[in-house]
Amino acid sequence: MIQLPKERPPIKQISEVVWEISPDYKKDEPRMLVPARIYATKKLMEQMDAGVMEQISNVACLPGIQKAAMAMPDAHWGYGFPVGGVAAFDTEKGIISPGGIRYDINCGMRLMRTNLTWDDVKPKIKPLVDTLFKLVPAGVGAHGFVKLTPQQHKEVMVDGTKWCVKNGYGWPEDIARTEDEGAIEGADPSKVSDMAIKRGAAGLGTLGSGNHYLEVQIVKKENIFDENLAKKLGIFPNQVVVMVHCGSRGFGHQICTDYVSNFRPKMAGWGLKVRDDELACAPFKSKEAQDYLAAMRCAANYGFANRQLILHRIREGFSQIFAQDAEKLGLNMIYDVAHNIAKVEEHKVDGKKMEVVMHRKGATRCFGPSRKETPKLYRETGQPVIVGGSMETGSYLCVGTDKSEETFGSTMHGAGRTMSRAAAKRSFRGEELKKKMLDRGIYVHAVSMPELAEEAGSAYKDINEVIETMDIAGISKKVCRFLPVGNVKG
Repeated sequence: MIQLPKERPPIKQISEVVWEISPDYKKDEPRMLVPARIYATKKLMEQMDAGVMEQISNVACLPGIQKAAMAMPDAHWGYGFPVGGVAAFDTEKGIISPGGIRYDINCGMRLMRTNLTWDDVKPKIKPLVDTLFKLVPAGVGAHGFVKLTPQQHKEVMVDGTKWCVKNGYGWPEDIARTEDEGAIEGADPSKVSDMAIKRGAAGLGTLGSGNHYLEVQIVKKENIFDENLAKKLGIFPNQVVVMVHCGSRGFGHQICTDYVSNFRPKMAGWGLKVRDDELACAPFKSKEAQDYLAAMRCAANYGFANRQLILHRIREGFSQIFAQDAEKLGLNMIYDVAHNIAKVEEHKVDGKKMEVVMHRKGATRCFGPSRKETPKLYRETGQPVIVGGSMETGSYLCVGTDKSEETFGSTMHGAGRTMSRAAAKRSFRGEELKKKMLDRGIYVHAVSMPELAEEAGSAYKDINEVIETMDIAGISKKVCRFLPVGNVKG
């Protein structure tokens, strides 16, 4: 791991919420090939840790990078790339780096609406959360309710959400409401190690630990910022919604581990030099890179399937508590987005369209109405963008805009940490935090009190300031804010 700089690099403010580090900052080899660009309000920029600036500048040195290496307003220190990092590489001369995608491949967000109001749910919030806790296994080593055969596991790697719906774990409409329809083409199970397969076999339909959660939320009238967009997305005042944050679990982690170990000893032979060993990468056209991409897509599809099975269980839980079919309760999905992923996409660079391999690490795709990838049902609004805050402060629903081409169709993914997990454990006690949240009307059912302490709201940036940054920039447009009332934690 690189050493943190003692001082920040020279930074130039180029707009109200955009800051830039010149390529001249890194003068020795490898040099910065493009600027490093940070999106932040002045307040967030003052709080931004120096590690983000160092890491995003190092990303700007990687071969084939286009336009700029970018950090979103929720950015914080990560593995190689900062969390909140965005980078596009030429598919002909560029690279792919697992550190630019993250170990939890296709960690992402899923948002479900309901026809229920807070008045309907408030008397039953405790049994509802307790039921969801039982139905959706959480914590390290949790096992799901679906026992996959080796053949079924391979089918999940290829078909993702579509496998779930085909096998009765969802509705056909769920497919259209998932990024890439829940199944990225080009996944190849033969590129996945036996160890990864072993780790993933029992984990489907589980929440995991850390900052992963299943949350029951409400939207107050005063927190709807665009009534027209909200209505088109199925949102109304005093409504109850459900948000899920999780990914590919140990399956994706092992795939990342395998390929980082594969790339590192070969980099010298490829003529690749990086400023940080954690930026291990491979030429995109190499066999090794293509093998990783095929395996990463398996993990991405597994992540979509994981959240789909959780949605299935949520529908079961609501049906049990409210004694109605999920259809009558209006438990329709609004959207599902990935925020740790690599995609081959077409973008404009210097006015010309080119194919690039997008790295989004702790960053959400936010395509506007005109992009062909935006689902037809959202061509009028722009792609929904689901942004999770801390379990104390609330979350947001936004939509992508056509101006997002400026950031290769990318925006923030969450609040972003200001405190390490270890520091949060030293500063907070889970039992006290749980009581404090209950006093504020948020009922939490957690597996572990120490891990609950890690997720205290004070360990995160101000989610409102993060959202405002990209709204001011015109990259994503805020629609509404959700407040937590019930939470399932690992």
